[in-house]
Amino acid sequence: MPEITRIFDIPQYQLETYNLNEALNTKYHGEWVSISSQEYINQANAISRGLLRLGVKQNDKIAVISSTNRTEWSVLDIGALQIGAQNVPIYPTIAKEDYEYILNHSESIYCFVSDTEVLEKLNAVKSSTNLKGVYTFDEIAGENNWKEVIELGTDDSNQNDVDTRKKSVKPHDLATIIYTSGTTGKPKGVMLSHNNLISNVLDSEKRVPFEYGQSKALSFLPICHVFERMILYLYQYCGVSIYFAESIDKMSDNLKEVKPNVMTAVPRLYEKVYDKIVEKGAELKGIKRALFFWAIDLGLKYEPYGKNGFWYELQLKLARKLIFSKWKEGLGGNLDLMVSGSAALQPRLTRTFAAAGMPIMEGYGLTETSPVISVNDMRDGGFRIGTVGRVIDNVDVKIATDGEILVKGPNIMLGYYKDPEKTAEVMTDGYFHTGDIGEISADGFLKITDRKKEMFKTSGGKYVAPALIENELKQSHFIEQVMVIGEGEKMPAALIQPDFQFIKHWIERKHKDIKPDNVSIVNSQILKDRIQIEVDKANKKFGHWEQVKKFELTPEIWSVESGLLTPTMKLKRKEIKAHYKDLIEKIYRP
Repeated sequence: MPEITRIFDIPQYQLETYNLNEALNTKYHGEWVSISSQEYINQANAISRGLLRLGVKQNDKIAVISSTNRTEWSVLDIGALQIGAQNVPIYPTIAKEDYEYILNHSESIYCFVSDTEVLEKLNAVKSSTNLKGVYTFDEIAGENNWKEVIELGTDDSNQNDVDTRKKSVKPHDLATIIYTSGTTGKPKGVMLSHNNLISNVLDSEKRVPFEYGQSKALSFLPICHVFERMILYLYQYCGVSIYFAESIDKMSDNLKEVKPNVMTAVPRLYEKVYDKIVEKGAELKGIKRALFFWAIDLGLKYEPYGKNGFWYELQLKLARKLIFSKWKEGLGGNLDLMVSGSAALQPRLTRTFAAAGMPIMEGYGLTETSPVISVNDMRDGGFRIGTVGRVIDNVDVKIATDGEILVKGPNIMLGYYKDPEKTAEVMTDGYFHTGDIGEISADGFLKITDRKKEMFKTSGGKYVAPALIENELKQSHFIEQVMVIGEGEKMPAALIQPDFQFIKHWIERKHKDIKPDNVSIVNSQILKDRIQIEVDKANKKFGHWEQVKKFELTPEIWSVESGLLTPTMKLKRKEIKAHYKDLIEKIYRP
């Protein structure tokens, strides 16, 4: 077996261990197209040879901007890495000015883009960059296509040069620069080595149960995010066939077509899946409806490892047969495992999906940690609701005196690109300062309680941890997004974006007198009173000084496109405050 020390060692290991016929799978014009482990390597080698003929040198930077995950991304990634170049992935949804900044800061010389929409944004700033060329994955008239690079590499007479470059790449060499989406300021370029990512793959693999060489995965989280990227390397290492979803909108169709055993997502997507299931359940009548909500109530009480006792487990068995089996069927029928990262997962989702036989294993990590620090695992008592699991092997976590989580290990980044000062700010004696506040239980489970930078103090001098309160409020079906405010003010308050989809169904069932448009919904006193009940319920779990005393509803959807969420669906607090400054004034200075 080849030793795996660099990212491009993984496809070769997959070929020799599993030799998959359907290693990578993408849908083109309504048809799934597969490439085998061997074809994956052949295409990556052709890309390497083509890039060498384009004059790509060791440590040159190649940017990739793709709206969807696709086979081309992985082939290009391996092709670039094995000649000692670095892959610089860029979020497709960020502003064109950010494209320009990242391309210039990284000194990228070539850029590969997926489609017309991304190309148009890139073309608007291309003249202000040092790009020598742009290649597209889709066939676009008048544009250079990525297949031209493969064709350049069809002649294998320079394969020896590729092999020489491969040998010269060392495990601790830079592999990629990932620019963090950032809630404030310019993105920072996180430098990750081959060893950073490989160590994380090998140490995370022990926590994820796959049927090696047999399992299928559906991939739809942006591959430019380190979470999905590392997971793709992990799938390849474990012989899991990867199917790239067409889009989030078509995820439901793709789940039924592919019938995956595993998928990864951020909490917001699991919330949407859950809400859609509940909506359909609410449309049922009579005994069917009663059984559906009986199963949900049962799911909300779920505890792992039979802790609820014999009678509960007997009811759960019945609920799985009558109700939850249909949920599983709707998600393809074979989904045994889901993984969640990037933000806190609501315990109601953890409980209900585990009760349904499709447990979500919540993990924790950051771009700077490659990313996994800890993850839950159903096996060996390693699953605890409300935690992010136990710390993975070879990673050391300690809690600082102020509660901050500090991490040391082979997964810690090389530093921020061209920014030694910012790197020094987050490192102490080899420990990376995560900026998260947390605690570790006596038996090793890590729990995140807040973001250090997001904690604020009221005018009364009391500290408030907004994330804890927000996560509790988001347990409500009526609330899609919420931001707790109150820094320097006499009390905490909240800006709430209602879950308009759920509320429109609620109006249809119970309050047909409310007009079902967003503005009418947020101005409805009936709805405000109903959401007040949800706020009061959440407040009971917090001290008097932490409780949300007032709230305002917003008619707009908070989204990446509106600039209120980062590409990983985190709140852009500064932008939300600026956007809703009038509502905030109304709360505190009516």
